Amino acid sequence: MRKRDQWLAAPLGAGLAAALLSGCGSEDGKAAGTGESVVMGMSEDVLATDPASGYDPGSWLLFNNVFQSLLSFPKGGTTPQPDAADNCKFKDSGSTIFQCKLRSGLKFSNGHDLTSEDVAYSFRRTLKINDKDGPAATLLSSIKDIQTPDKSNVVFNLKQADATFPQKIASGAGSIVDHQEYPMDKLRTDGKAVGSGVYKLDSIDKDKAVFKVSGSYKGQAVVQNSGMTIKFFHGNQDELKSAVQKGDIDLAYRGLAMKDIADLDAGDVGDKNGLQVVEGTSAEVQHLVFNTKDPVVGKVGVRKAIAYLVDRSTLVRDVYKRTAEPLYSVVPTGITGHRTPFFDTYGDRPQPDKAAAALSSAGFHGKVKLTLWATPVRYGPGTVPEFKAIAKQLNDSGLFDADVQTAPLDEYTKGIAAGKYAVYVKGWVPDYPDPDNFTAPFFGDDSVLGNSYESKEISGHLLPTTAAESSRPATVNDFAKLQNTIAQDVPVLPLWQGKQYAVASSKISGLQWTLDASTVFRFWEIKKTK
Repeated sequence: MRKRDQWLAAPLGAGLAAALLSGCGSEDGKAAGTGESVVMGMSEDVLATDPASGYDPGSWLLFNNVFQSLLSFPKGGTTPQPDAADNCKFKDSGSTIFQCKLRSGLKFSNGHDLTSEDVAYSFRRTLKINDKDGPAATLLSSIKDIQTPDKSNVVFNLKQADATFPQKIASGAGSIVDHQEYPMDKLRTDGKAVGSGVYKLDSIDKDKAVFKVSGSYKGQAVVQNSGMTIKFFHGNQDELKSAVQKGDIDLAYRGLAMKDIADLDAGDVGDKNGLQVVEGTSAEVQHLVFNTKDPVVGKVGVRKAIAYLVDRSTLVRDVYKRTAEPLYSVVPTGITGHRTPFFDTYGDRPQPDKAAAALSSAGFHGKVKLTLWATPVRYGPGTVPEFKAIAKQLNDSGLFDADVQTAPLDEYTKGIAAGKYAVYVKGWVPDYPDPDNFTAPFFGDDSVLGNSYESKEISGHLLPTTAAESSRPATVNDFAKLQNTIAQDVPVLPLWQGKQYAVASSKISGLQWTLDASTVFRFWEIKKTK
């Protein structure tokens, strides 16, 4: 979901452990803030100000700017580096004991000291509350216990080897809260947020949030503005577009229609109004998901037939106006271990003859009746038009009689859980830029897909093996096997990988450093000139 200027994030490398040892870049105390205050608009809301709850893009945008984590992702990179920590490392070869030493002199925005007690408290609290809309179960479940031998050191003992633990705690899930401000057993409900990050939340209501630069911040960031205000447009794309065109906001992020972005990028509007379209990489993906217990698509031959017929390039061109890219694997481009097994196996253009043969192998010889299910808002405004286009592609082959049905998000979620839908859509914005985050949630225990797919090779061997490997490049072969297995079993059909976009006044610079595969939108990199 985010950018434009083609700044590619570096893949995770063997230097992960070294990068965790000590900080790099600017020294502490560079967060005083200079330049003009910036006004940003986005269509999404901030659903939570308490990091034990929020697990949506808007809330994590707040967390990444108001709270510190022990580690964070540097601009343009995907290897976590020390932030609130001075250094972090695994203390054992099995990746089950992870220790961090804090920077000296850390303080929260309310003036309280930040110590190892606050770090341990933050993780214990998130796990104890275990909010259904929070990150505890998905990202922090590997924590067995946490020790604080002194005020500067914190030790995480993990239940099993987890080499991706540094990436997980570098996300919004690792936000450190003041133990004197947040109750242990319940969420904070006053709408306030107290962290040690670059910014402090001054106020928030249903229409806007105001952030001021925190004078107590100590870390890597060098702040290029004197504050940030977010105006919420609650899904109204036309109002968001109008606001950036009129100059009511300095930049629009998340929520412009694909056609509007394409028009602006082509200069139809931007040249007249001094606007720029900034594009960057993204690891957001969308999949067609198959219920493997369904009497029709439960047959692998039917799923393969669909894989032979879906034309991703046409979808990206006609529906998404090239604001996305065709995706041929569950591990997207730019992430360690990416392969293209769906391209290699099923090609990039419809092959009706091979699709017919696949259907015949599954015992189907007439037109196959099929309903594709979507929800109108959750996975973007292009989802329903996209699914109608997919249905047409299937029907044009003469092999399917497909239609599209939609449901509101709550009903849609319940329908998936009940096994009501045979074919449906799922989108994914990663928590951390590692192949594990595109595979374990889908094909491991407690899959978020809800499609009843099981592979003992994947869940019992490949995922545990890759999770235990501290050198992420060493996982490439195992992740290649996993991707090939998915392409053969087809429990999902990868459709597209998104690009991130922001549309901004010509007075705005630095957006290229906010739009990368880490999914961290860094307020402090954005600069506005008079």
